[in-house]
Amino acid sequence: MDFETVYQLYFRDVYAFIRSLSAREDVAEEITQETFFKALKNIDRFDGTKDIRAWLFTIARNTFYSWHRRLKFQADGGMDENQAAKEQGLAQRMADRESAMRIHHFLHKMKEPYKEVFSLRVFGELSFEQIGQIFGKSAGWARVVYYRAKGQIIDYMEVNKNE
Repeated sequence: MDFETVYQLYFRDVYAFIRSLSAREDVAEEITQETFFKALKNIDRFDGTKDIRAWLFTIARNTFYSWHRRLKFQADGGMDENQAAKEQGLAQRMADRESAMRIHHFLHKMKEPYKEVFSLRVFGELSFEQIGQIFGKSAGWARVVYYRAKGQIIDYMEVNKNE
């Protein structure tokens, strides 16, 4: 099936999906277009073993959430104080050299696949889809492993925050 056929068959489905997430038509249209652009750019990574519609929905959802995070951050010159404090969490600790060293030390001792998935996501800046492909698993699997690894690091830092 060529990409133009995929576009014609699934454009309305992807648009309706994004429209259910966004109240604005122009945003849904823009994100749908960006979704198909990303899909075209990465079509060689789609192996055909899964439903292409689900693959497109995953790209659309991730694109929408990325757009939403950017918008949220840019509004009013950044985030409000409470939101900023919540969002910084682990990222702020990574900026602090001592905390970063403790995190790297813990990360070195962390079991696989948590260590590698976390490193690929944070340091390699790979998407969950790409990480899943590396391990031969789904993007959902990569997401779960990443958040469990992140939870382990946060728990470790909480226990050792006064060191």
